[in-house]
Amino acid sequence: MSLKKFSLLLLCLCLSLSALSARAQDTLGNSVRPSPASGDAAMHGRLVLLLPFENRSNDATVDWIGTAFPDIFSRRLAGADYLPLGREDRLYAFDHLGLPGNLVPSRALTIRIAQLVDADYVIVGSYKVEGNRITAQAQILDMAALTLTKPIEVNAALPDLLNAINSLAWRVVRKMDPHYAVAEQTFLAADGKLPPAAYESYIRGLIAPALTDQITDLKESIRIAPDFFPAWMQLGLAYFADQDYQLCAATLGHLPRYYSRATEADFYRGLSFFYLGDYAQAENAFAFVSESMPLPEVLNNEGVAASRRGQPAADFFRKAIAADPKNENYHFNLGVTLERQHDVKGAIAELQTALKLNPNDTDAQSFLETLQTPPAANPDPGQAIADTDTPLERIQRHYDGASVRQAAFELEQMQEMRLATMPAPQRATALVKDGDQFLDRGLILEAEREYHAALTADSHSAMAHAGLAEVRERSGDDKAAKREAKDSLALEPNAEAHLVLARLDMAQKNNSGAKSEVAAALKLDPGNAAAHSLNDALNQLETNKAGASKP
Repeated sequence: MSLKKFSLLLLCLCLSLSALSARAQDTLGNSVRPSPASGDAAMHGRLVLLLPFENRSNDATVDWIGTAFPDIFSRRLAGADYLPLGREDRLYAFDHLGLPGNLVPSRALTIRIAQLVDADYVIVGSYKVEGNRITAQAQILDMAALTLTKPIEVNAALPDLLNAINSLAWRVVRKMDPHYAVAEQTFLAADGKLPPAAYESYIRGLIAPALTDQITDLKESIRIAPDFFPAWMQLGLAYFADQDYQLCAATLGHLPRYYSRATEADFYRGLSFFYLGDYAQAENAFAFVSESMPLPEVLNNEGVAASRRGQPAADFFRKAIAADPKNENYHFNLGVTLERQHDVKGAIAELQTALKLNPNDTDAQSFLETLQTPPAANPDPGQAIADTDTPLERIQRHYDGASVRQAAFELEQMQEMRLATMPAPQRATALVKDGDQFLDRGLILEAEREYHAALTADSHSAMAHAGLAEVRERSGDDKAAKREAKDSLALEPNAEAHLVLARLDMAQKNNSGAKSEVAAALKLDPGNAAAHSLNDALNQLETNKAGASKP
């Protein structure tokens, strides 16, 4: 993306900064602000190019594992405040250089690719499968110093592949940023209990050359793991590429609005509805995207869908032009709309602009000539002259995900600067709120990062410790969870920490201790829904126990 286009996009996005902040990145899914303790890592740069790992096993059946490393690394790095350049960005760079997508580049070519995408780091690696075990190595190429780290290695049983990749990702992040505070166990738990078979089917679907094979593998991944959102996303995109718009819209509709790629999903849902002739649904889908990301292509499409429904559309096209005045299609669409509103002079001006931007636009030239031709005399006064044959507005078919991620990254830097101006306790409160929202969406890595940042701002934040207690609970580290909960209560009584202790007691079948913790939580917060739910569960356990003890 050119610097000028990016500046325009960033300007457009800044218009919705307050709304985006209020949502805490619900639709972007990843907050990418540098952590306050990052030191040199924050100053160095956060753009990381991820390349597939080289298979050194002499066994083509495990080739798919090479793509698994950058896929998981991408999600973990995004959660760790980096801006990863993943598969789509790599394929773009390879295509730009005329390289096959499955090429394992040499060191010199890797540097050239990284320079093309302006990467600060490149992660390269290899793996070898022997019997039931895998050994993998990762190295970090620092583009500023042009140095390559020593290999970082993991060795694990093959069924434990996902944990091995997540562990390696954590060690890579720690190598790039020694101050990174998120625990390794949080990385291991970030995907929940994703079955390895579901993940393998997902990766195979991601890299399969034929659409039919992609769809088959991705459907199998979803069958095994119905809540694995990346598989739903890729399946929807496969249906879109296969022009099965009905299934595309239905599949992408399974994704929650807080999913990290929800805006992209709704863009393609909008296009699918549009191609199906359901313009109202199309407009609604595009409107969801534009609320969070007022991209010119989305505003344009929202206007096209509105126009198909006979609704006013000129304002959408004007906003698209304001964000990207060099796109001739937006001027063409505004010209078409203005002609329908009988503003022929305005329509001519827009079409002339479109032709200046693209002199080879034959449709714009033809329509302009029609508008500039004086109306012919009516040879038969008894017959009405037909209206001008107005063309249809043009839909934009491509969602520039790389541009969106880059712009979102820059927005987060701006938000971080705002946050830095707050007094420490207020900043900690804001960070805890962000962490709570991540935790509500199951993003424990991102949540832990925010809670650590809150404690950096204010080491006496009881709610940051309470948040960390729940993160530790969800990642399976009960001892650390109990310690964080008690640290939180020592600073300030709060229902959240009591509830963590209650759940831990329940898991250990200490129901009396759990009842005591729930009672303490309800005393502090009588309306706490989670406390009431837990209390009901404990009462039911007592009822069941009493019933079972009767003869």
